[in-house]
Amino acid sequence: MNNCLINLFMKQFVLYLAVVVFSIFIGSQITEGVLLVPYWKSLSASDFYTYYAQHGPVIGRFYTVLTIIAALIPISVAVYCKRINSSGLKFALVSSFFAILFIVSFYVYFKGTNELFYEAHFTEAALKKELIVWNYWHWGRIVLEFTSLVFLMLALIKIQTNSVSKN
Repeated sequence: MNNCLINLFMKQFVLYLAVVVFSIFIGSQITEGVLLVPYWKSLSASDFYTYYAQHGPVIGRFYTVLTIIAALIPISVAVYCKRINSSGLKFALVSSFFAILFIVSFYVYFKGTNELFYEAHFTEAALKKELIVWNYWHWGRIVLEFTSLVFLMLALIKIQTNSVSKN
């Protein structure tokens, strides 16, 4: 009986940790949209390109690691749901779909545009316009991430409900 409670606690802890990590990811994305993007928009093209050359690589590494971890969470939960035959599988698959979409959005728009920032490609006026477009894409991506989180939480609730009913 004690072993069963420990297993249940560990499973609940891991599921809770998955939501926490994914939420930290979304929080960091919201922070970027609320703090960094307006700051970037306030800079002249010259200052922006200097800033981006200096801080872009660190920002990129940070978000690469966090994004990969966040995207793997719903995919891992879907695999787990399949393994335990949980009714949460449908929700986990939808969450995974939106996770894949937020990864795809990076390759469709952000990767190329960020490279253009490194190359100082845009004129002053074009940069201002591109940062507006970048901002729209960024918030669209946050919507995808938030949708993934909602379905992830629904999957985890189903897993939890299945676990409690079995014990």
